[in-house]
Amino acid sequence: MALTATLHKVRMNISDLHRHYYQEHSLTVAQHPSETDTRLMVRLLAFMRHADEDLSFTKGLSTDDEPELWQKSPDGRTLLWVELGEPSVKRIKQALSRAEQVVVYSYGGRSAQEWWNKHQTELGQLPRLQIYHLADPQPAQLAELCQRSIDLFATLQESEIQLTDGEHSLDLILEQWR
Repeated sequence: MALTATLHKVRMNISDLHRHYYQEHSLTVAQHPSETDTRLMVRLLAFMRHADEDLSFTKGLSTDDEPELWQKSPDGRTLLWVELGEPSVKRIKQALSRAEQVVVYSYGGRSAQEWWNKHQTELGQLPRLQIYHLADPQPAQLAELCQRSIDLFATLQESEIQLTDGEHSLDLILEQWR
């Protein structure tokens, strides 16, 4: 019997001081059976950073030719392509050929740093690419907020994110690697 996705009901109240974006989003997000709570919460964090009425989750882990999130224009162009983790340089180049902007959210410890050290020079030459890193222990702290029903209040100011679920508060800092 195949494992099924876990559905999470998420309500986010987002105050992005840099973009002057103040909205509430109610989402139903599917967590693939192989997806960790950490990865799910990093996906939600990426959504918060780029929140827009045209931003949407894709099939993600279920398909190879889509990102985790994308923003499409009314005429069908892909304005934003968001990847998580440590994508290959080839995948990033393919994304750049299909989207106007590509953003990668790396998270975790040694493997993320090794990925960056290995590909930094080549990735540094690519246009329209941004890479952010959520360093340890922040990903594990973020995962602790994962529930079947999640109410999040986020205040964003550039690379700093204050996040609370009403009981727990986190101050997260994204390092911009590129």
